[in-house]
Amino acid sequence: MKFIRALLVSSVLTLTTTALAHSQYTSGQERAFLAGQYDLKYLQKVIIPRDDWHPYPDVNEPEGWQSLPDAVRNGHIALGEEALGKEWESLPATVFLEFVRTGNRSNYSSLTFGRRRQLAQLVLAEVMEGEGRFVDDIVNGIWAISEESFWGIPPHLAVQRAGRGLPDVAEPIVDLFAAETGSLLAWTLYLVGDRLDEISPLIRERIHLEVDRRILTPNLEREDFWWMGYGPHNLNNWNPWINSNWLTMVLLLERDEERRLKSIHKIMYSLDQFIDGYPSDGGSDEGPSYWSRAAGSLLDALELLGSASGGAIDIYEKPLIQEMGKFIYRTYISSEYFINFADASPRINVAPALVFQYGRAIKDSLLTGFAAFSAEKQGWGEGAIPGSFGSLGRQLPALFLIDDLRSTQPAEPQALDFWLKDIQVMGARSVEGSSGGLYVAAKGGHNFESHNHNDIGNFLVYADGLPVLIDVGSGVYNATTFGEHRYTNWNVQSAFHNVPTINGIMQKDGREFTARNVQYSSSGRQASLTLDIAGTYPEEAAVQSWVRSVTLNRGQSVEIRDEYRLEEIRGPLTLNLMTSLSPAVHEPGRITLATTDGAPVSATIDYDHERFDVTFEPIPLEDERMRRNWGDRLTRIILTATNPKLSDTFTMTVRN
Repeated sequence: MKFIRALLVSSVLTLTTTALAHSQYTSGQERAFLAGQYDLKYLQKVIIPRDDWHPYPDVNEPEGWQSLPDAVRNGHIALGEEALGKEWESLPATVFLEFVRTGNRSNYSSLTFGRRRQLAQLVLAEVMEGEGRFVDDIVNGIWAISEESFWGIPPHLAVQRAGRGLPDVAEPIVDLFAAETGSLLAWTLYLVGDRLDEISPLIRERIHLEVDRRILTPNLEREDFWWMGYGPHNLNNWNPWINSNWLTMVLLLERDEERRLKSIHKIMYSLDQFIDGYPSDGGSDEGPSYWSRAAGSLLDALELLGSASGGAIDIYEKPLIQEMGKFIYRTYISSEYFINFADASPRINVAPALVFQYGRAIKDSLLTGFAAFSAEKQGWGEGAIPGSFGSLGRQLPALFLIDDLRSTQPAEPQALDFWLKDIQVMGARSVEGSSGGLYVAAKGGHNFESHNHNDIGNFLVYADGLPVLIDVGSGVYNATTFGEHRYTNWNVQSAFHNVPTINGIMQKDGREFTARNVQYSSSGRQASLTLDIAGTYPEEAAVQSWVRSVTLNRGQSVEIRDEYRLEEIRGPLTLNLMTSLSPAVHEPGRITLATTDGAPVSATIDYDHERFDVTFEPIPLEDERMRRNWGDRLTRIILTATNPKLSDTFTMTVRN
């Protein structure tokens, strides 16, 4: 058995010097860490030829799979047995068309993701067992997927010249899931290719043909896919997510070595564009639930480049790359809860292996400890290793670090506070190393962030690790989630965040609607964010300044102080608060928040009852994703000023 993980290490320093001298990217791009540092000549010297690159055992190396824990092997074989003889569900054109007809994208996604998950389960079962029992079903899966008109999902067809509707097979479009599919087939061929050849050599050729025409050739020849970064686009998780899968296909399938190297270099250039636009603090305005496909997918690509170059390509010492990894534990609150501004989910089961890989790569013991903590909490490694979309590229490295991860000392990351100055997000807790007491997070920024909500000045409050005042987050994605109708959805509007509505006017979306004079301070006694949010409202709000301060007085309270000046009174002035708890007023000036089952009070909110009327607006939740996060209902607490003035100061205090 051969595992190529660290070839040519002795020549890395010499070759790196050569790479710096011969870089073809001299445009002054500050963060050209990859293509700007390692040119084609360098790649020719260090990239391992396709036939020699062997990162994992295949079906002919049973000892590699037998070394895995029995519970893991048996778990994967059981999943394969569940898939044996299972139908490969059809993908009707009418289901594909549901997106443009009704806005539903989930029905088709469920079908296509199911196919890929089924194939991945069969492949892993076959290499675990090695008796040929799953091969015919694997062939059926390869054939079914190869015959699909489009490997992606309906909403991502907007970039094809024919527009949304049905896919134009004459113009292959590379989206997230087309790239995932190509990667799945590449790993399938790598792992069980010899077994497929015994049935027919045409299966191997079919995979090469389909991956080349759908992914390899379009990506090499085109520069107009927005996620590549050749134009003035705001790049997000699409870039590393697609590039990491494209890189997998190139490394495993591209037979022309010259094209292979050119493709690798183009991928590195595209990744440079993603890195170049990333905030220096490592923060992601997409939120921690997208970390696994932003920083995490960048890690996937860097690990592949490191392996395929024998360790010669390595940028983990860059401070930005290290900060990107740390974002996931900085935004951790308690249990499964994370800071969830924008479309991010409040509850995340982090992928322990991915977090561990990142921590190991940047030598961060808190990150590897967090991975071990998450693994222990999830029972990870006690059965089949979870996967999504049939992502063998994530499951394979996870399988071969089980022992290392499970032998790592768990550590729950509960820093006293943090401040990300570029994306303007803070988080602070009452006691370092504990979820006890109050936790607060707040944000500035602007209203043109990736997955943007109109939420500048928004804040979250948790008590003893549980949500009190919340950000609702996103619902199930549909036709209005992205595009021109996005802000017709109530959950992205500012009135349904913990921010004021001024003269009856909500915040506006757009890059120009931004926080001003943002200041953060922290000490042993308190942490505070102060910012002027007036610039996030349109002119008709008639607001000159609205300075909001969100302050955690450790061990005591969270205080929200608003000081404002208006040009005139044109409409109602309200303070909005969102909660998943049940609010009530039992005494003037104090709102009590209790769990919906009548358990003891979780928190109180003190306000000036002589200046505000309070109303509670119940919001029944029908959206499946919101219900998973918050239960069957939310409540919007609306504090309406009874006699608003042109200038004034308000204070609310949260205690538990």
